[in-house]
Amino acid sequence: MGSSTPQARRSDTRERIQKTALDLFVSRGYEKTSLREIAEELGVTKAALYYHFKTKEDILSAISEELGRPVDELIAWAKEQPPGLETRRELLIRYSAALKSAIPIYHILQENQATLRDLAVGQTLRERVESIARLMHAGGIPFDTHVRVASALLTVHFGAFTLDEVGGTDEQKRQALLAVALETLDSAGARAAEEATAKAVGKG
Repeated sequence: MGSSTPQARRSDTRERIQKTALDLFVSRGYEKTSLREIAEELGVTKAALYYHFKTKEDILSAISEELGRPVDELIAWAKEQPPGLETRRELLIRYSAALKSAIPIYHILQENQATLRDLAVGQTLRERVESIARLMHAGGIPFDTHVRVASALLTVHFGAFTLDEVGGTDEQKRQALLAVALETLDSAGARAAEEATAKAVGKG
């Protein structure tokens, strides 16, 4: 019964608009998709679309906010954790899972860098990535550990884009990329360096 309320109907319509726009932005490209085309795909008038969103950027911002919420929650969680290998591993595992739904947004940003660079949505996405990177590199870690952390993050974050031509489902690729990233973090050298730093800090 609740779904017949005006608010619920409005929310359903906004969700349909966002889903349709996201599909078009990914398949046709953000720049090449117009509000009129989104309206046509939905089978509504441009005026009806305009009631919910005034611009394409408004739609993209709404999509980004929704798909990025798990990443925002993860950043808040990670800020409360003590820096160290276990936190980094857990952060990487959770980040990979959070990216599962957000990948289309990053894909759009990647494909339309020049257009989106100066828009608020592009800045928000960059800030999320930078926050995750800062948290992954937190703590007094040696230089080679920083390199491993950077490599693991790049694997999880950009690996999917490099595997477009390879067979397998998106989920298989995500799991494989995460496994390789965790191996990079977990290498014997990384553990030894962590332990040496922990001892040195303990003595201080």
